[in-house]
Amino acid sequence: MTNKIQTVLPIGIIAGIAATLLVLGANAQSSFASLLYAASALPILIAGLGWGNRAAVVGVLTAAVLGSVLVSPLFALAMAFFTLIPAGWLSHLANLARPASELGGPDHLMAWYPISDILLHLCGLVTIAVIALGIAIGYGPELTDQMVEAMIEVFKAQEPAFTADPSAMAQTKAMIVLMLPLVQGGVWVMLLFAAFYLAVRVVSRSGRALRPREDMPSALRMNRHAIFIFLAGIVLTFVGGVPAMVGAVICGTFGAGFLMAGFASVHFRSQGKDWRVPVLILCYLSSMLLLPAIGILLLGLSDTRRTIALTPAKSPANPNENKN
Repeated sequence: MTNKIQTVLPIGIIAGIAATLLVLGANAQSSFASLLYAASALPILIAGLGWGNRAAVVGVLTAAVLGSVLVSPLFALAMAFFTLIPAGWLSHLANLARPASELGGPDHLMAWYPISDILLHLCGLVTIAVIALGIAIGYGPELTDQMVEAMIEVFKAQEPAFTADPSAMAQTKAMIVLMLPLVQGGVWVMLLFAAFYLAVRVVSRSGRALRPREDMPSALRMNRHAIFIFLAGIVLTFVGGVPAMVGAVICGTFGAGFLMAGFASVHFRSQGKDWRVPVLILCYLSSMLLLPAIGILLLGLSDTRRTIALTPAKSPANPNENKN
């Protein structure tokens, strides 16, 4: 036990320091702020996936202490809430396993927590985080109207002859108030899942991972229950007011999950095909447009399932007992 603690503490502390430095770098470099913020989840994910829950908790606490000392307690709270705690939770879920016999499978195999459920948790966590951020900054029509008006002033400064149409202005303001949380939520889900995927690859290569490295094209799908949450978000966007903004966040986060599942489905269906490479390139390029992206999202909606990874039962039913 002493040797485990002596190993876990340094790993957790190093992960916390690395995460803090990445967040500070994001604050200093606005051009790559989103990427650096998302990358700050990597050290916590690697610590959690490779050394267990205790390493992840130590990393989050270390980053929180450093953030409080170097910047402010509010900065530390935001950093932990929006990035580091979700990263620690994802690593915890990824390390969960139980005997396959409990699910009707063979006695000698272990069943791991499905990727589809991990993605469902990620969408839910980011939804809560974006809504909390909106409450903290007072997000609403007043704030977005000021942003639109500032953009119009910039256009007028560049083109003095430019005149904004009042009806077009009203439509733009109504669209922006919903588009910002939708895009923010969707991008954050994809960035954090990308960090999770990279962390899984790193830990798998190091030989410390308990969880087997799964084939993402076949494993990455959304839980079927997420469909109802996504539809509820769509309905809320038509209600107006605060419910519409909450619905936009849900559409962004869960829509991003279905979009990633759609791309994974395309990868899976094209395996071994001669036309695989050009079709994948076409799908990724065309997804920058709205209609093709909706098509891939619909593919993700049509292919919901839970793929459970199985491995020989070489460890206890709760792998965290050895990893923590």
